[in-house]
Amino acid sequence: MTYYSQHAKVWVSVDCIIFGFDEGKLRVLIGRRHMDPGRGEWSLYGGFVRSDESINDAANRVLFDLTGLRNLYMRQVGAFGSVDRDPGERVISIAYYALINVKDYEDELRKEHGVEWVNVDEIPELYSDHNEMIKKARKLMRQKISSEPIGFRLLPSLFTLSQLQKLYEAVHGEDLDKRNFRKRIKEMDFIEKTGLIDKTGSKRGAYLYRFNKRAYNQDPNFKL
Repeated sequence: MTYYSQHAKVWVSVDCIIFGFDEGKLRVLIGRRHMDPGRGEWSLYGGFVRSDESINDAANRVLFDLTGLRNLYMRQVGAFGSVDRDPGERVISIAYYALINVKDYEDELRKEHGVEWVNVDEIPELYSDHNEMIKKARKLMRQKISSEPIGFRLLPSLFTLSQLQKLYEAVHGEDLDKRNFRKRIKEMDFIEKTGLIDKTGSKRGAYLYRFNKRAYNQDPNFKL
């Protein structure tokens, strides 16, 4: 028996906003669209939900296809369903944002998919409502990074306090007071100072730090 045949068919897709952090800038992966409608326009990377998978499974599949990475930090941004958002068909898209360390993403795979890292503040006009998706994702990310240490997903395992501050500044889009920021960091037991020194920035160098997940799980009062 066929159900719902009296109703119009609606397509469901997922679009992935992939954030990275490089050279002190928050960046997003975008590429030229390879299908009609909108062929050649700048776009996020996405795909249609298959009949045998959940929307979360579809998003994870799309992320793996693009990056070759598993177990990424991923959160749903929301549903985008304006009637005229896709001139091809009636398509509802569920947007997700993910965080990756740029250094973990093989450049050959990036080139193979034809995507580029673009500064989040210099994103061109994208296909359909993809600019709106990124804007909403960044807002959610700003809220989340103040209450959860998600920023460490964007950094290497060892980092300097300057790198950490630049990350928070890039996410929030504003400068932070260096003295207050470092004072707050020193109060966090889950950010450990190592005996290693990074001398790439100066002869004197800067101490390298790392994130201690076990210590964080024991700290119920984190807020930055």
